[in-house]
Amino acid sequence: MDEPIRLGPNALRELFLFESLDDEQLAWLSEHGRLEDRRQGDTVFGEGQPATCFFVLLAGTISMHRRVENTDVEISRTDQVGVYAGATQAFMPGQNPVYLNGVTAVTDCRFWVIAADEFGAKIREWFPMATHLLEGLTIGMRSSQAAVGQRERLLSLGRLSAGLTHELNNPAAAAVRATAALRERVSRMRGKLAHLASGKVDPEALQVLVDVQDAALERMAKVEELSPMEVADAEDAIGDWLDDHDVANSWDLAPALVAAGVDPDWLDEVSAKVAPALMSDGIHWLAYALETEQLMREIEDSTIRISTLVGAAKTYSQVDRAALQDINVKEGIVSTLIMLGHKMKVGPTITVVKDFAKDLPLVPAHPAELNQVWTNLIDNALQAMPEGGTLTIRTALEDNCVLVEIGDTGPGVPPELASKIFEPFFTTKPVGEGTGLGLDICYRVITQRHGGDLRVVSVPGDTRFQARLPLVAPASALG
Repeated sequence: MDEPIRLGPNALRELFLFESLDDEQLAWLSEHGRLEDRRQGDTVFGEGQPATCFFVLLAGTISMHRRVENTDVEISRTDQVGVYAGATQAFMPGQNPVYLNGVTAVTDCRFWVIAADEFGAKIREWFPMATHLLEGLTIGMRSSQAAVGQRERLLSLGRLSAGLTHELNNPAAAAVRATAALRERVSRMRGKLAHLASGKVDPEALQVLVDVQDAALERMAKVEELSPMEVADAEDAIGDWLDDHDVANSWDLAPALVAAGVDPDWLDEVSAKVAPALMSDGIHWLAYALETEQLMREIEDSTIRISTLVGAAKTYSQVDRAALQDINVKEGIVSTLIMLGHKMKVGPTITVVKDFAKDLPLVPAHPAELNQVWTNLIDNALQAMPEGGTLTIRTALEDNCVLVEIGDTGPGVPPELASKIFEPFFTTKPVGEGTGLGLDICYRVITQRHGGDLRVVSVPGDTRFQARLPLVAPASALG
């Protein structure tokens, strides 16, 4: 094995990073560092790889870059002797750091290189106070970001919980009201039935009434919805018919009969079959039966609505799924729309356009984390349209990825801000209304946790956030 080429203490002293070190410190660096060459186009180190070495440029030109939306974006390019990169956080004990950026040799380059663990130990020994200050600053920034990120999630969960409670309250209250009304109608219907079945009514006539009731219930199942004006006209016509045939409380019976699709012509057919003496009691019994059916349908609709909301909440939270699953992204998006439905029912009119691709393949993903992404993106889109607009959600298959596109018709993202919106703590909202971590969370979930891509395409009136999820799980999604 070839002996590594060293750089002498005097040469190290010429580098601005080491110019203030004493002879003993420079001698130690000279003994433990080495010279390395890289050819033009070589990768010096890659973003995300374990940070094992600290590099100082001695000759040549390098390019520092970061992966953004599946594209390497150059951060800086320099040929300044003495610039450094690599394991810049080697002073942090007990860490398993990675390279935060990638570096490529633009020309043939020479570096002075030292192992991160050895360099970090000496930094802590030589500069304990500075190390503690830097360590505190680094940990503080990480803790602040984690705490604010957790707060962002809790606030989002609180808003969703409040919305879900509101959504559940409406059908629950409707079911309670319908149940109370149903109890009253059943009581009235029992009274009329007892009167009709008292023995004073011919059994054949009673059977006629039962047949009429069955026909009315069948007619009710096929009734078409009427406009408010048509309902008012129909109730007036039914009321007039009931008054003409001496049926008491016509004003109370007409709404139930109209809701069941009953009209004067049909009542004429009934009057031809039912004895005049039974007409009033028979119509009342018929109306109560129809109201009972309507109330039971209302209760059924309310409970189905509650069940749907609970199912959406379960799908949204993914409480019964493992961390990594092959999922249909449409399910998560639909459940998120239901969870955010209360925001679309108040204030300005929001039109929702859903363009879901058919036979979309499953993607390996952490479903609960993806639902947080859809929540943030849809919520941002709604906030971008305070005067109303169109929310468009589209899915498609692109190459080896599933595309989820969430668009709005708001004012758009200014070009000068487009490159910053995914940065931590960056926000355009007023102080106190946003943490600046919503899109940062989305970006990290899509890119780091799922190996995908998140970008924004925006012009006034058409802003689209595009998330691409690979069909094959990356290593980062397995943790």
